[in-house]
Amino acid sequence: MFAVCHDGGGTSSTGSPDEWVPYPVSDKTALGERIVSWLVLVVSGVLEAVWATALGKSEGFTRLTPSLVFGVAIVASMGGLAFAMRELPVGTAYAVWVGIGASLTVAYGMWSGAESVSLAKILLLMGIVGCVIGLKVLH
Repeated sequence: MFAVCHDGGGTSSTGSPDEWVPYPVSDKTALGERIVSWLVLVVSGVLEAVWATALGKSEGFTRLTPSLVFGVAIVASMGGLAFAMRELPVGTAYAVWVGIGASLTVAYGMWSGAESVSLAKILLLMGIVGCVIGLKVLH
C-alpha cells in the first residue's frame, strides 16, 4: 500500500518542484497502537471487576458511594473496551475483557469472604486466565 507525500517545496527525483511522490505506508506505529489497545483493554477489564463489585455493594443503587463508583467505572470500562476494539478483533477483545473482569470479581469475592474458596474455583479461575493469555498470544 502506498500513500502520497508532498515533497515540501524542494525537487523530486524527477526534478520537478512540488511534486507529490508516493512512499510506502509504514507499520511502525501499528505495534505501538496494538500495545496501547491491549493495555487499555486490561485496564478496562479491571474496571469491569470494579463496577461489578460496586453494583453488588450499592444494594440496588440505594447506597450513594458504591452507586457513584459503579457509574464512573462502567463508563470508563465500556469506553476503554470500545477504544480497544478499534484495533483488536471484537471477539478477542470482548472475551479478554469479560475474562479479566469475571476472574477478578470472583477472586475479590473469595478474598473478601463474600464467596467461599475452593480448589475447584481456583482451578477454574486459572483456566479462565489461561484462556485469556492464550487469546493474547494467538493475536
